[in-house]
Amino acid sequence: MSDQTAVGFIGLGNMGLPMAQKLAGWDGGLTFCDLNPDVDVQGATRADSAAELAKSASVIGVTVLNDEQVNAVVAGPNGILESAEPGTVIAIHSTISPQTAVDLEKQCAAQGVALVDAPVSGGADGAKQGRLAIMVGGERDAYLKLKEPYSLVSDMMIHAGPIGAGTKMKLARNLLHFISFTATTEASRLAEAAGIDIVKLGKVVRHTDAITGGAGAIMLRETTAPIAADDFWYDIFTHVRGLGEKDLGLALQLGTELGVELPLGEIALERFADGLGVGRDNA
Repeated sequence: MSDQTAVGFIGLGNMGLPMAQKLAGWDGGLTFCDLNPDVDVQGATRADSAAELAKSASVIGVTVLNDEQVNAVVAGPNGILESAEPGTVIAIHSTISPQTAVDLEKQCAAQGVALVDAPVSGGADGAKQGRLAIMVGGERDAYLKLKEPYSLVSDMMIHAGPIGAGTKMKLARNLLHFISFTATTEASRLAEAAGIDIVKLGKVVRHTDAITGGAGAIMLRETTAPIAADDFWYDIFTHVRGLGEKDLGLALQLGTELGVELPLGEIALERFADGLGVGRDNA
């Protein structure tokens, strides 16, 4: 064990295990804790409880199922706060309520312990590749203490703001994610009705999104307010609006011809211009 920060990790499920396996390469050492006695991490040390783990780790990641489990691991019997030293940083990677993070942070701060909400994006494959995006809400000093060891598991760590901000960012990101999934099912139904091979369509979507950035490609501005006509982005987004409205209109027309209902497509056409900040009144 080196004199670098010792890391602990609690919860080695689908996401937690590959994260812990990456963190096991940290020079300061890794201690882990999980209810499953068969889980093991090569090169790391097992602790029997969160309290025991906290005796030897000053940066502790938590990846458990829900708010109730997070509260129990941090502040319950045999929890982290029973033995954590002042200056310890607890990073909650579970997607929980922002208010849960705020309430727990207050409990931790009373003992000189910093808690950040640090949900992740990228899935188990991203964890295995060390390419997770981690969105951190909390004190900047705590965020900075995480950065070095977590460089093993993340190639994009962002300080989202105060406590709760990491979770709010994750919820916005996942709103986009799952609405996109729903839109995908709608597009697949249209393609299938038109006699298109939807597996091949999927290959095209993955290929072009990798080039263009997908939906994230329009997340370039610092505000969602309407764009003034003399703004740099005005011409760019009016061009996007024109293309989008044309193609949405054609897709809806095809859906009508094939008898396929496209409710998300109709909403998209109705709200696209205003959503971009270049409503029809600005044209």
